[in-house]
Amino acid sequence: MAADIGIQATNAPLLAVDNVTLQYKTEQHLVTATWRVGFEVYEGERFVVLGPSGCGKSTLLKAVAGFMAPVEGQIRLAGKPIDRPGSDRMMVFQEFDQLLPWKTVLGNVLFPLLVNRRMPKAEATEHARSLLAKVNLSRFENIYPHMLSGGMKQRVAIARALAMEPKVLLMDEPFAALDALTRRKMQEELRALWDDVGFTVLFVTHSIEEALLVGSRILVLSPHPGRVKAELNADHLNFSDIGTPSFEKLHRRIHDLLFADRIETALVTETH
Repeated sequence: MAADIGIQATNAPLLAVDNVTLQYKTEQHLVTATWRVGFEVYEGERFVVLGPSGCGKSTLLKAVAGFMAPVEGQIRLAGKPIDRPGSDRMMVFQEFDQLLPWKTVLGNVLFPLLVNRRMPKAEATEHARSLLAKVNLSRFENIYPHMLSGGMKQRVAIARALAMEPKVLLMDEPFAALDALTRRKMQEELRALWDDVGFTVLFVTHSIEEALLVGSRILVLSPHPGRVKAELNADHLNFSDIGTPSFEKLHRRIHDLLFADRIETALVTETH
């Protein structure tokens, strides 16, 4: 692993992924998704897992969410092993259909609060409305999901996840299905929301640029099965840095880390 991690927290990590190997079965094969992956996420960080398609990024996120167990290693949240899903880890997916179509925008954000009985309805409604204000959707609280754009649906999904005040917000390529302009706007809004609320996020993407813009730290995984290639600091970068030498230098370094693995894989394929 690279030794140029810029953030060295003195407190214990909030999330610890310790040499985790993940496998899943298909009809014909037992697939190893990740191989002894390890990293730590500290409270208030924007931690990005970056890698090519098929490297186990989403599988790793599912394991952190508690939907599957490692065959090797351990995942701990606040020092306790993760062995099941929980409201301390809320996930935002890539798909736009993650909202309940029969509920309004406000109803979708309220839903997990009422189901889990986190607070009285009046307090929950006030909490939900405050989050809708933070994602600039107050005027749309009585609108149904089918009337919203893709970007607006993702903002509702983020507000709904944050309503539960999770220890970690898990985001599985949440902007990948958006057009380029909306995707950039959503990246900017996520950074602004993080500045305002200060949550911890574990974000998965295959876009180098998105990783640099969203993340304070970036874990680079190899192609399948996913192994740790490097862990890099990007906390000094912002949207105004796009195109600058520091931005391009780090972009090139990550590109080279990923592309080197592709060359090695191609050479191995050609020699067999």
